[in-house]
Amino acid sequence: MNEKYGSLFESLTLPNGVTLKNRFVLAPMTHYSSNPDGTISDQELPYIAQRSKDIGLVITAASNVSDSGKAFPGQPSIAHDTDIPGLKKQADTIKAEGAKAIIQLHHGGREAVGDLVPNGDVVAPSAVEKEGAATPRALETAEVEQIVEDFGEATRRAIEAGFDGVEIHGANGYIIQQFFSPFSNRRDDEWGERLRFPLAIIDKVTEIVEKHGSKEFIVGYRFSPEEPETPGLTMKETFELLDALVEKPLDYLHVSLMDFHSTARRGADTNAKRIDLIKERINDRIPLIGVGSLYSADDVAAAKATGVPLIALGREMLIDPEFATKLKEGREDEIVSLIDPARTDHHGLTETLWNIVLQTKGWVPTKAE
Repeated sequence: MNEKYGSLFESLTLPNGVTLKNRFVLAPMTHYSSNPDGTISDQELPYIAQRSKDIGLVITAASNVSDSGKAFPGQPSIAHDTDIPGLKKQADTIKAEGAKAIIQLHHGGREAVGDLVPNGDVVAPSAVEKEGAATPRALETAEVEQIVEDFGEATRRAIEAGFDGVEIHGANGYIIQQFFSPFSNRRDDEWGERLRFPLAIIDKVTEIVEKHGSKEFIVGYRFSPEEPETPGLTMKETFELLDALVEKPLDYLHVSLMDFHSTARRGADTNAKRIDLIKERINDRIPLIGVGSLYSADDVAAAKATGVPLIALGREMLIDPEFATKLKEGREDEIVSLIDPARTDHHGLTETLWNIVLQTKGWVPTKAE
């Protein structure tokens, strides 16, 4: 191994005492490949196994905690006890490669797809118009409380399925972020207090872990630092969120960025990188996962050099699932950073995901045909 990559293979102990074998994280990536009923399909298992080798922490694709929250065709479900046998296969597959298996808990809210949810009833904190889609229905108070319970029940299922932990998906404009955002939360009841819902979810998840899990069960939280809308989330609101999150019994925070080195848009020094601002605010009180357009060995080394302790790879792991292994074995010159449409093995992607990658230009770097 080239010594300049050595720090990526150092172990890290989380606040709950669990030790990760290295600093690599497999980012949660939508794969559109679960069975129509949301149970884990046979094609998902080799896909995730290949991407779990030599990775410290593996986070699965966003898994809906409620039928009302389904946002993608082929999305995995953790909304029913009947999902548990398939989820156990998934957890066992990841852990067999020596990685910690984390399932991401998700509800789409206003981003759910009408054709995929019961009666086409898309719900959200408030009935704010969504461009290009029907305006969602504002949740009743009892329905908000039920979604909080759904995150708790999903956590119980994750424990029963043998996962090492859960990641609460509070990013990318889904329901938890919707409640925190001044753009999408216009409520005048107690759930209009924008931190209330994210913190209620965390409290419910950790309550269930105390009841059904163990102190080694990992709980993480993913967040997006800014929104383009006005009014919307800025770094100012994100600092408020971070101050609240570090007081909770979480084991890591995971910032969702398209570009690891992107600069702030509003609410802070716009010449500063978001990742640096976030790291400074957290002040080493909890481990941080950084992610975003990291495709080469030197990209990852530069990200780690910022002082962020854990580095997630998403699209690059679609392209080259052996990224970490090649780095570990001193074969960084063999790392592949472009999808090759001519490859007969389809880079180890499921057939559905392969077709989507080829059709969605620019999402993943691709060789010119």
